Amino acid sequence: MFLGCSPQFFPTHLPFWPEIPPGVWGLAPNVVLFGGWPPMLSCLRAGPQLALDKCLILRANASMDLHATYPALSDLRRRAQRRIPKFVWEYLDSGTGDEATKARNRSDLDQIGMMPAVLGGEFTPDLSTSLFGQTLPLPFGFSPIGMSGLIWPDAEGHLARAAAKAGIPYSLSTVATQSPEDLAPHLGDHGWFQMYPPRDPEIRKDMLERAKTAGFNTLILTVDVPVASRRERQVRSGLTNPPRLTPRLMAQVAMRPAWAMGMVRRGMPHMRMLDKYTSDATANLSPTAHVGYLLRTAPDWDYVKWLRDHWDGPFVIKGVLRPEDAAQLQTLGVDGIWVSNHAGRQFDGAPSSIAALPGIRAATNLPVIFDSGVESGLDILRALALGADYVMLGRAAHFALAALGPKGVDHLIDLLSKDLSANMGQLGATDLKNLPAPMALTENPVKPAP
Repeated sequence: MFLGCSPQFFPTHLPFWPEIPPGVWGLAPNVVLFGGWPPMLSCLRAGPQLALDKCLILRANASMDLHATYPALSDLRRRAQRRIPKFVWEYLDSGTGDEATKARNRSDLDQIGMMPAVLGGEFTPDLSTSLFGQTLPLPFGFSPIGMSGLIWPDAEGHLARAAAKAGIPYSLSTVATQSPEDLAPHLGDHGWFQMYPPRDPEIRKDMLERAKTAGFNTLILTVDVPVASRRERQVRSGLTNPPRLTPRLMAQVAMRPAWAMGMVRRGMPHMRMLDKYTSDATANLSPTAHVGYLLRTAPDWDYVKWLRDHWDGPFVIKGVLRPEDAAQLQTLGVDGIWVSNHAGRQFDGAPSSIAALPGIRAATNLPVIFDSGVESGLDILRALALGADYVMLGRAAHFALAALGPKGVDHLIDLLSKDLSANMGQLGATDLKNLPAPMALTENPVKPAP
């Protein structure tokens, strides 16, 4: 039978439904065939009346209220898990070891409270801030994540476009599935390029030139990956680099047709930035060995000096937890310190990023950027109150993208903005410079810097 509803209803509400243009079904744009495609058998078993009721209500051109359906990041996270293959989910969501550091990132944020002020009258909170001499409309942006295109097809492009539209930073990884040249048309004014620095100085110079020419204005050097971490959940999932579609993985892919068809359209993801640097010496290497041959993942202080001498824009060091390191980096002329434990993906004995933040703030007067564990506007305010100047999101942005595609990223930005405004209203904070001092909510507080 036919139901008068949009084909877009099914991929939005039924995670196993493929995102196929209406013409493929041979139907009018405002109808879809119910029961003619095998996955609908799963729908019928899962609860056909619910699907029918919603389908009759939602017409072809009706816009769903995403805030009613996905009011928090946790809702997007749950949907993302249903939309991507298990091995991809394990890549996105996992930490390393027993994931104690990943858990601390979350639990330590929950320890931090702020005392609301009352009787401040009506006001609209100002969410803008400044960083590296630029005014930004929001205090958060997007962190670099390697192989984003494995998580969702064209992930880097979708995130870059959403960030440009919102006027916030987007960070491209050296090991992304798109190159700086691919993203040049979509960057906006706040493109950041994250570097795992090459061993060969000529390749280093070329990478910097490519990033600059494409419109990236801020350089990030990641320093907390001296060796590859084990990430046991990924190992158990069967994920390899590049992904090998074993029968086990193919079964997972078959259950996620929207993801699978996107991969068919885009091709299997690989590290496009590095394509240019394949030589006779590396042609027969595996992708992992190729990366190891090209990139020096354990840079030293001299490497920082070299990059400072060869990059004329803002230069940020990512992955700093020790105050002593932050203080020494300031003497080398860097422009910002990024407090991060790689979201718990590198060393399972590290403190949470939020626990390290106050010490870094006390050690330097440089701008301090923060990531790891952030899930809400309140979390962003917690980090800002403890001394961060800016907050970056990695997993959260990819949860949103995997959950709803490009509109999910726009929704996340809007959701966090509304959450920031609501919590600032509760606190009586008219702008981000007037947040109340953080306070401990448990017996083991994360103390602000003196």
